[in-house]
Amino acid sequence: QVQLVESGGGLVQAGSSVRLSCAASGRTVNMYYMGWFRQAPGKEREFVAAIKWSAGSTSYADSVKGRFTISRDDIKNTSYLEMNSLKPEDTGVYFCATTYTLRPTIPRRAISYDYWGQGTQVSVSS
Repeated sequence: QVQLVESGGGLVQAGSSVRLSCAASGRTVNMYYMGWFRQAPGKEREFVAAIKWSAGSTSYADSVKGRFTISRDDIKNTSYLEMNSLKPEDTGVYFCATTYTLRPTIPRRAISYDYWGQGTQVSVSS
């Protein structure tokens, strides 16, 4: 199976930028998608962005479209989430996740992902 480790979180001011990384190790062959989710205190985990690993096609939540960019380096088996123009409502624990299951479209539901990282905290102050 695959192991995922996120990094790059921290405390930043509104309007600033942060880049998160998700490094995959182990069984990385046939990772079809890499997704990023976030969870704020007292709220459900929500979809942020996802990428189809082989094709590089992407999907974004409306709340981050135009501000966040997901990418991947298939040599390093690492996904990146570049977050710009951060807002206090972007605060939360950010998780990356992957699945070996190929689907008709890029999955946006957490239940569609089988392997998860431990998460990294992003806190945006106003």
